Amino acid sequence: MTDIDFLIKKFDLKPHPEGGYFKETYRSPGVITQTGLPENYKGSRNHSTCIYFLLTSDMFSAFHRIKQDEIWHFYAGSTLKLHIISEEGEYSRHTIGGNFSDGQVPQFVVPGGDWFAASTLASDGYSFVGCTVAPGFDFADFELPERKELISKFPKHAEIISKLTRA
Repeated sequence: MTDIDFLIKKFDLKPHPEGGYFKETYRSPGVITQTGLPENYKGSRNHSTCIYFLLTSDMFSAFHRIKQDEIWHFYAGSTLKLHIISEEGEYSRHTIGGNFSDGQVPQFVVPGGDWFAASTLASDGYSFVGCTVAPGFDFADFELPERKELISKFPKHAEIISKLTRA
């Protein structure tokens, strides 16, 4: 059994729509009602949620966005690269991993509303991370655009968008 197979089985990970595998590990019992949230939210949200997330070198997490800030936590495997495009069209790249002397960080916050994608740096490996979202994640807040939609919005980033989208 490979490390990847072990992690999928051990943590009961399932395929995620953006790519990779995940399992929700926490959903706070507390709820923020619609009146306590910004206008762009429809319905109530839990205070926070957390998942395990696994990417392998033969897959990527496609560009998507959510309304909330999302904190990525590195656990094991290869360094993970996060690609972010702000609503203003600024591109940035961040590495999450355990080699701190090389500028890697063990956690990183993706601002709510920014488009982001992720990939594993190793050519034959995996990245095992966690993601925490507050207010809690709801698929109503999740956008997974088509490639042409994102390129028309950010044409100067067409190369990275083409690489990290599926259709």
